[in-house]
Amino acid sequence: MPPFDAIPSTIQKEHLEQAHLHLMPWDSLFRVAIIVALMTAFILSIHWRVFQPLLHAAEEHQWTRFIVHPSLLWMLMGFSMLLFRTLLWFRYRTPPVAVFMNAPTLTVIIPAYNEGPMVSQSIDSVAAAHYPHGRLEIFVVDDGSQDNTWEHIEAAAKRFPGLVTTLRFPKNRGKRAALEAGFRHARGDVIVTIDSDSVIERNTLLAMAGPFRDPKIGAVAGRVAVYNRGQGLIPRMLKVRYTLSFDYMRAVQSTYGTVCCCPGALAGYRASVVRSVLDRWVNQKFMGVACTYGEDRSMTNYILSQGYDTVYQRAAVVHTIVPLTYARLCKMFLRWDRSYVREEIRFARIVWMRPPVARAIAISDAIVTNLRYPIGWAAMGLLVAIIFWHPATLVRFLCVIGIMAAFNMLYYLRSERSWDFVYGIFYSYYSAFALFWIFPYAVLTVRAKSWLTR
Repeated sequence: MPPFDAIPSTIQKEHLEQAHLHLMPWDSLFRVAIIVALMTAFILSIHWRVFQPLLHAAEEHQWTRFIVHPSLLWMLMGFSMLLFRTLLWFRYRTPPVAVFMNAPTLTVIIPAYNEGPMVSQSIDSVAAAHYPHGRLEIFVVDDGSQDNTWEHIEAAAKRFPGLVTTLRFPKNRGKRAALEAGFRHARGDVIVTIDSDSVIERNTLLAMAGPFRDPKIGAVAGRVAVYNRGQGLIPRMLKVRYTLSFDYMRAVQSTYGTVCCCPGALAGYRASVVRSVLDRWVNQKFMGVACTYGEDRSMTNYILSQGYDTVYQRAAVVHTIVPLTYARLCKMFLRWDRSYVREEIRFARIVWMRPPVARAIAISDAIVTNLRYPIGWAAMGLLVAIIFWHPATLVRFLCVIGIMAAFNMLYYLRSERSWDFVYGIFYSYYSAFALFWIFPYAVLTVRAKSWLTR
């Protein structure tokens, strides 16, 4: 793993260049290309009768109509929602950053568990950030690590006396407990959480503090990029996936002040709001079991429940380590999906507290998004049966995946002008055939408590 000080000259320069891409005149061409491609895909799917095998199945086997007709209706809803999201994405504007001279007091919390030397790089990146040290404190919690993580934390505290405060748990208590300790000790008006396997760019803290000048803002989501993207196929695919899933979706949700998850890798909170919900967050239970994972989405839900808005700050960038192996990738997605199931149920109650416009958009988005699970799985099962009856259908199915993946890459290319978009196409096939089982399994094991990070 390269040291932190070897990264800014390459990765940070790239992100600074990308920040100006949306200001270029030819960005309008990408907007037009995306809209044209979206409408073309919709028209051609009807003209070419992409779904013809499903319709034939409905004619040959009457019982399949209960799957085919809802599937086609949902696909129409999906196209409509994608178009609407795209228009909102075009409307997104990066919030202003804080000014160095009057930046608010800020506490950065870094929870660590068996992180080794990477925690040192995380601390160094925060200490090197462009932020007045007189208004900054760094609180690092060792959650009972069994390796040399504590040694690296102590060494960092010695390098930055008066700036870094440390706490060590005698045994592992979980990430939520580690964050709780930081929340209770924090002196800043704004609290930023950063994962111990992540490093931030120099202007990230000022960018995270900026939106809090608006009293309606309760939490801010930062932009998550891949730190170790050059270490294999999986990190390269995740680089593209993160841009589409995190940058695109959070920018969309930010336009109506309802970002559903401020990520643990980089999230900012108004300290007064955190304190008002802290006890409930710490003692949260789901189906009678104490909640340990999904602390980021959970805290976001609590803040939304207090009537505050949550927004996305594209100018605040964190580079986080992603899995290199299939097994660890599955663990990460299992943790995310279990959290999604639990917190989506909570959000179904919280969304009614949102302002009318935000409420209507969020409800519509949630309905279309979550219908993809029962309808999508039923349609997939039917498709497998159709392929068994008509093997040539498999070729059509593979072509559709490739075409939709190529279309999605227009979104990626607008955000990042990079040939890495090819890995996004690879990921579409990888996800369809290697990761399809994760969400159903997450639903069945939603009460599991493990961090699933090691």
